[in-house]
Amino acid sequence: MNDVHELLGRAADDAGTPALSTGTVYARAARIRRRRRALVSAAALTVVAAGALTVARAGEQGDTAHSSVATTPRPTGSPATSAAPAPALTKTERLAALLPPDVGEIEEVLLLALIKGSPPEHAQGPLLGPLDGQYAFRKDGGVGYLVLTYEDREAVTAKEGRPADPDTDLCPEPGQETSRTECVREALPDGRVLTLWKSAMPFRGGDEVRWGPELTGQLVQRDGSQLLVRSSTGFESTGTQGPLLDEPPVSREQLKALLTGPEVLPEKP
Repeated sequence: MNDVHELLGRAADDAGTPALSTGTVYARAARIRRRRRALVSAAALTVVAAGALTVARAGEQGDTAHSSVATTPRPTGSPATSAAPAPALTKTERLAALLPPDVGEIEEVLLLALIKGSPPEHAQGPLLGPLDGQYAFRKDGGVGYLVLTYEDREAVTAKEGRPADPDTDLCPEPGQETSRTECVREALPDGRVLTLWKSAMPFRGGDEVRWGPELTGQLVQRDGSQLLVRSSTGFESTGTQGPLLDEPPVSREQLKALLTGPEVLPEKP
């Protein structure tokens, strides 16, 4: 009814103009109410839309927080880039890392256990070097072997009665009858002496084992210690693991790199 009163008041103010009928007043009042309801509805829609936008933004922030919580937490104080330490390599893996991949599959073995059936505790002497041992090399259906031994000054003296001497020439004199061939002696700049030779390993009657041809090396150090190595094409015996290789599994150049590298020597105290 306020709308009617407002229109009647306007009509009173308009004295001198044609008077409004009661029907006209009520018709105008109805139009005013419709316009106001439309304005109120539009305002309500605006408020609802604003509320929906606020809720949507809050939902987006909530999703982000949820993702962070779902991430596996790391221990307090640990760096984001920390990783578990890599497992230590076995001795066979460390040896393989020093050789080219075409040498074949490498496996640590005990030759006395293979050849004579000795129990493992009696088939291996003391190992002083980090890579000391006996290794089988499987390639192209055959099996060869590498024997690597480090002997410190005390061990050499106990075996030979004196320390290893770099000045000793292991290569045969010209015309000397020996199984050593293609013998090369090399004095290294640091005073060590490396000697590599080839041996036919001739078969002798009564031997239980027949070894194939091999490369042999000896590195003598100034402190009286030495490194010994055999790169053999294999052996024939009741304990053989396969046919002989055509060539020694580790070549002359590879033996030199192996013997002169720091990986085959014990760490200095």
